[in-house]
Amino acid sequence: AIGIVPQDTVLFNDTVAYNIAYGRAGAGQAEVEAAAKAARIHDFIVSTPKGYDTAVGERGLKLSGGEKQRVAIARTLLKNPPIMIFDEATSALDSANERAIQAELQGVARNKTALVIAHRLSTVVDAHQILVMEHGRILERGTHGELLAQDGRYAEMWRLQQSGQEEGQEEDGNQVA
Repeated sequence: AIGIVPQDTVLFNDTVAYNIAYGRAGAGQAEVEAAAKAARIHDFIVSTPKGYDTAVGERGLKLSGGEKQRVAIARTLLKNPPIMIFDEATSALDSANERAIQAELQGVARNKTALVIAHRLSTVVDAHQILVMEHGRILERGTHGELLAQDGRYAEMWRLQQSGQEEGQEEDGNQVA
């Protein structure tokens, strides 16, 4: 089984609980809540009048982009698959939530295969292997430290992001996975 958290999360026109539980048939409320806590969405959910029974609306339109991403992350965490793909899965999150979720995902991904597609390099610094791609081709490959030592495209992007000069997606469409 594979768990995928796409950049543009699609949710069902149902409750938050249903959208998280969709990750694993037969999941109980306690398991749904544990996944929501790990994805840092539980506090938001319980702050709504209907809690986990809150309707998300057609395609999740009643939720912000970050809230939808966290519901999708919770769904994947609940599924607990051996292979996980995160395609810009934290792009709509603030830095604090992103760091907390990344820490949770590191623990969950232990002894599993996790593919993380990201433009924000802080998302992949702890990866065992980072591939720098441009126009569908691999430019560089290595750990964060190795890529910085190579002083190539990754190191250039890292310096730009660390200096705060880069906001959002690269103009030339580069991706780091």
